[in-house]
Amino acid sequence: MIQPTRRQTLGLVGAALLWPTAGRAEAVHTFHGSAFGTSWRITGPAGSGFERLRPAIERAFSEVDRQMSPWRKDSEISRFNTAPAGSSRVGRDTARVIAAALALAAESGGAFDPTVGPLVAQWGFGPITGGAPNWRGVSIGEEAVAKDDSGLTLDLCGIAKGWALDRAIAIARAADQACLIMDLGGELAVLGSHPSGRPWRVAVEHPTADAPPTAVLELPSGRAVATSSLKAQSYGVGDTISGHIIDPARRRPASGQLRSVTVTADDATTADGWATALFAAGAEAGPALARARGVSALFLIGDDPVPRQVRTGDIAKLLL
Repeated sequence: MIQPTRRQTLGLVGAALLWPTAGRAEAVHTFHGSAFGTSWRITGPAGSGFERLRPAIERAFSEVDRQMSPWRKDSEISRFNTAPAGSSRVGRDTARVIAAALALAAESGGAFDPTVGPLVAQWGFGPITGGAPNWRGVSIGEEAVAKDDSGLTLDLCGIAKGWALDRAIAIARAADQACLIMDLGGELAVLGSHPSGRPWRVAVEHPTADAPPTAVLELPSGRAVATSSLKAQSYGVGDTISGHIIDPARRRPASGQLRSVTVTADDATTADGWATALFAAGAEAGPALARARGVSALFLIGDDPVPRQVRTGDIAKLLL
């Protein structure tokens, strides 16, 4: 299965978003399951019959795992990682996700790097071994991916969970489900509004354990949200806190005053990838990059009881 890595832990151990209080109201119903080493759940109007989505969603999640998990030796990604230099066949979905990852690497100036897997393993967070990262050495076609060095590998964990959530939302839309919120390991996407008529609401968790939420977001229909945070899989050495997200520029875990980044976008794939990229970029370069690329993000910086907030894009319009 796709195991929790420096990106996969978004929300898994408290690094992202609290479930909305409204999800416990009598007007809604929730069902849940497990995938990718974490849990998922869907909440929507009671009596709408959306529980019928379960088989299709579970099949979609299993397919993503078979395609993109670096922890499975039989996955398409693992076969590419162990292949020699040259071209390897992959399915169309895997090709689309690789293309999205490489596009994000270019747009972020390498802050998001899908070839960073060997560094992740070096710091104890992943299974991929290989040579030095170099996303520019990978190219993608419609159903094939090529590398110019046999040591190059791909790790899609920073974007594959978002893709899986988008697959689930597409299944819901195709079934004419117009009102629900779905949580996949702390990444969320919504359709329609809460049955009460107001937007779905989620709380942005405080970087410090047991502290109250720092903000509440109202999500319009079709919006997705993801968070990357030091609260998941971090450790301290002296005054320095290092986390599970690798900074490709320094080739070591991201560290500094940035504690979390929450990103909203029109799809979960984009939110997932940009949350990782902006966290890797850091407390100063991250907000600058978000502004330059028009990314809607909420940065929480510092260890004060109330962390300093930096807002970019239209995130301020979503905050209560």
